[in-house]
Amino acid sequence: MAEDTQVVESKEVKFTDDELQSLQKLQTDYQEKQALLGQLSVQRILLNQQSEALEARTTEAEVEYQNVQQEERDIVATLNEKYGPGQLDPTTGVFTPTT
Repeated sequence: MAEDTQVVESKEVKFTDDELQSLQKLQTDYQEKQALLGQLSVQRILLNQQSEALEARTTEAEVEYQNVQQEERDIVATLNEKYGPGQLDPTTGVFTPTT
């Protein structure tokens, strides 16, 4: 018995210019989108860095604000010890003791 052997001939197919242009456009589109995604990732990193810096500065400002509040309490306590309780008019600098 003889085996049937079939030889498959390969026929080359040439794409049309329009088909080639479509494939090239597709490849270019992929490259552009990949580059864009990279740029967006870098922007996200930079925004995160800015956000972290803003958060750190906000925390510093809160501590500074608390320090100013403490300074105010200390000054009021010192003035109350010296002059007793009363009201100060900051525009004139006149202190009126409470009776």
